[in-house]
Amino acid sequence: MAKKFPIHPANPERICWGCDQFCAINAMACANERSPHPSELFGEDWLAWGEQQLAPASVPADPTIAPKNHTRKLA
Repeated sequence: MAKKFPIHPANPERICWGCDQFCAINAMACANERSPHPSELFGEDWLAWGEQQLAPASVPADPTIAPKNHTRKLA
């Protein structure tokens, strides 16, 4: 079972966030480089930004543009 991913860790720079092990920097078991926490890359509001990217578009698709059905009849 995967560990629960912390949303706002106290000291994200002290841990590698690359897998479920959350190794300390001086004892990384699975990688050569430290993987940063998303808050270090995208700021404190990283979770809201990520949810916005996954939200469906508010503009509906144009129904006049439909894929053509290319079927071939077998003889």
